[in-house]
Amino acid sequence: MRPWVPGESVWTLDLFLLGNLALAVALYLWGVARLRRREVGWSPWRTASFALGLGLLAFAYLGPFETLSHVFFWAHMAQHLTVMMLAAPFIVLSAPVALTVLATGGSTRRAIVRALRSRVGLFLVNPVFTWLLFAGTLVLSHTTPVMEWVLGDHDVMGYVARPLYLVSALLFYYPLVGNDMCARRPKPAYRVLSLGLMMIPETMLGAVIFLSPVTLYPTYVATAAALAYDPVFDQHLAGALMWALTMVIDSFWMMLAAVEWWRSEERRTEQQERREAAAAPAAVTEAAP
Repeated sequence: MRPWVPGESVWTLDLFLLGNLALAVALYLWGVARLRRREVGWSPWRTASFALGLGLLAFAYLGPFETLSHVFFWAHMAQHLTVMMLAAPFIVLSAPVALTVLATGGSTRRAIVRALRSRVGLFLVNPVFTWLLFAGTLVLSHTTPVMEWVLGDHDVMGYVARPLYLVSALLFYYPLVGNDMCARRPKPAYRVLSLGLMMIPETMLGAVIFLSPVTLYPTYVATAAALAYDPVFDQHLAGALMWALTMVIDSFWMMLAAVEWWRSEERRTEQQERREAAAAPAAVTEAAP
């Protein structure tokens, strides 16, 4: 892919990506409409969350970040943050699995439920595996050989790197935020802990990139020379984005998980109080002479 030059449009027309995004939107809206015809309730907040997640994906891969990511490292980093830490969790909050199960029926529904409860399905949502996959994808893809390979091969970027970033983020957030029919969700405390621990590789990677005294990626050095800008400043800006913004974004998702934890404790307390209230008259009757 030819690098962007000043004066050209920063918007990208990717028909393959546009087609996939349009298909995802059409399927989600079909599911919502099907539930409405059956008079089954579906939260508009979930639909809004899906629209926001898909909108962020479209902006990341069709907007300025996609075009500028071939020239500026900070744009590359901003694109990753948008996809992995914003778009993916908002898609998870839209509960696409639950929508699919409710909108379908018969053998399709049973097949989905079996897949969720299978050994493979349970392994794919194991929080240890998803944490390692997310952190490993983020860190290893920013080693110099891998980054140079991705930047130099459009097919690798489009059909390997992009799907891997999105899938690893979806799997990481799936058992941790929202409730989308995950067959084995970790306890609320573990969800908050997992989200908090993700700050470690993210901030370490950001710090390494920010504090590095030399440029790490020759491709960006070459584009910097062509456009007459400082590649070290560009790299430091990218590192600062990773270092600072990830803590802010992760804190938001940790807060959401903590709110879910608090609500689950509230519901447990209310259920216990109802059981005690129901048992009290029987205890008084048995105690009466």
